[in-house]
Amino acid sequence: MKDINWWLIPLAVVFDILSYASQGMRWKLLLHPQGSISVIKTTQAIYAGLFTNEILPLRVGEVVRMYLVSRWMSVKFILVVPSLVMERFFDGIWLALAIGLAAIFFPLPEKLLEAEEALGVIIIVLTIIIVYVIFRKGKKISTEDISQPAVRWKPIRLISATIARLAIGIKDIGLSKHFYLSFFVSSGIWIFQLISYWLVMRAYGIHLSIFAGTVVFLILHLGTAIPNAPSNVGTYQFFTIVGLSLFNVDKTVATGFSLVVFFILTVPLWIIGLYAIGKTGMTFSSIRNEIKHIQIKL
Repeated sequence: MKDINWWLIPLAVVFDILSYASQGMRWKLLLHPQGSISVIKTTQAIYAGLFTNEILPLRVGEVVRMYLVSRWMSVKFILVVPSLVMERFFDGIWLALAIGLAAIFFPLPEKLLEAEEALGVIIIVLTIIIVYVIFRKGKKISTEDISQPAVRWKPIRLISATIARLAIGIKDIGLSKHFYLSFFVSSGIWIFQLISYWLVMRAYGIHLSIFAGTVVFLILHLGTAIPNAPSNVGTYQFFTIVGLSLFNVDKTVATGFSLVVFFILTVPLWIIGLYAIGKTGMTFSSIRNEIKHIQIKL
């Protein structure tokens, strides 16, 4: 720890914050069909959700941030969900493209390539579905059509109505003038996070190139893509070590770095996230109770 170049750490934290601000900008653009909301508010909701993910498993924070935004925009919870679907779709595209490019220049592990191929297939299928939903012609589905479905059995009726709502939301986003801009803003999220991670790597004394750092960063993100323990504790360290081992970094050094980078990039998230929740004027208990009573009126 005493040998860390601490001059690089604040810069790394700034780039990490910029990545979440970029995510806030992207979310604002994706939410445009539902109304107007500031980048500050969307970024606040994102940090509140991230802080929740740090203390609860299975990324419950995603629900928290959607709830906060729906509350601030005075729209139904279900109308915010399509924006998160498109977020994950954009992230999947950029991750698949980045790993594909990295594979051209670096000999990646076979398991990683298999995972990238599976991700590529999923992205292709999702692209076909989303393009069909956006550009499908025919009678426009109205709110009345959704609220009065032909199926009488309640579970099927609810599922059908929810899918219809999501389809309408995705179509509205896809036809929005901000759709393509939000896609390109997504690249900024990844670039800022990569620079932040690489700066901590350099500060720690691991002098890999930005391209090698990119490979380690992508392995980490692919490995932690599936929801698991709070803060991704354990998996974050494991995949950081796996990535660094490709470049013959000593396992002890890699283990130390995995702990340091996690700490340096997580503590600011805790502080800002706690502040973001405090600014809502709500407690975890009140947020949890209100989410339990959300009724998605279809």
